[in-house]
Amino acid sequence: MTERRGVYYDEATAQPPHDPLNLCVFATVALLTWLIGPWAVVGFAVIGFAGYWRAWRKGLRCSKCWLRDTRLVLAYLMMLAAVGVVAALR
Repeated sequence: MTERRGVYYDEATAQPPHDPLNLCVFATVALLTWLIGPWAVVGFAVIGFAGYWRAWRKGLRCSKCWLRDTRLVLAYLMMLAAVGVVAALR
């Protein structure tokens, strides 16, 4: 007697495993921040601000970020950059 599993079972088992690339990215960012210090925080905040600014100008009003509102994300990144500059200059 052969067991019939169905199409959905076969499709679900045929998918490749999830690649947690974002965890590798987070670890790399943490390493750079640890090595470079406050200037890394400033750099990543400025890069993030520039990206969100472009997206906001193109119409993005709700982000997948925890803060949701793009303006709040921009304010948060600006604050991070300012705190990073103050910490770097100390």
